[in-house]
Amino acid sequence: MAYADHSETSSRTISIVVVALIHVVLGYAFVTGLGMKYVKKAAEQLNVIDVKEEPPPPDEPPPPPPPKPAEMPPPPVVAPPPIVQTQAVAPVIQTAPRPVPLPPVLPPTPAPPPPAPPKPAKAVEPRGNPGGWFDNDRDYPSRALREEREGTVAVRLSIDENGRVSNCSVTRSSGSDDLDQKTCEIFSRRGRFRPAEDSNGNKIATTWNSPGIVWKIVQ
Repeated sequence: MAYADHSETSSRTISIVVVALIHVVLGYAFVTGLGMKYVKKAAEQLNVIDVKEEPPPPDEPPPPPPPKPAEMPPPPVVAPPPIVQTQAVAPVIQTAPRPVPLPPVLPPTPAPPPPAPPKPAKAVEPRGNPGGWFDNDRDYPSRALREEREGTVAVRLSIDENGRVSNCSVTRSSGSDDLDQKTCEIFSRRGRFRPAEDSNGNKIATTWNSPGIVWKIVQ
């Protein structure tokens, strides 16, 4: 390996020397005029050289035409589906419900009147004179007396089995409430009766109609 490297180095040195000598010679030739002569000769030689143009490449054959696409077979004819006739459904018409009429409001049926008391076989009788139960001077209502109001009052009394007054209702008014009320009050407190009896002799409740009680201011 050392010997090969030494030989290569020597060759390189010789080449460098040769090249340097050539440059010196050329430089001297140019200086002395010899260079122009050789230069012209070199130029003539260069002009004589005919540079041949390379012929154009032969025309390339045109590319083959593309293959024709294979013809597709026509699509199969598909028969349309059969027409199915369906029965048209009538639309549902929604109607508003009719209001249910309310039953007519009838007036309440009046209660039947109470049964009439049995007709007594013996009628009720007052004990004494009913007019004697009233004292005109003592019993006259004070307000009616001041206002000088007068009148006649008739009443219906309900008499129980013991002959006492259980109820009083005015059948003829005097036109003054205080005179009517005073009449019922006196009959209820002072009235005494023999009760009525049925056919078996049993005492029964009944009613009694009073004669008109006259309220009159005595002068």
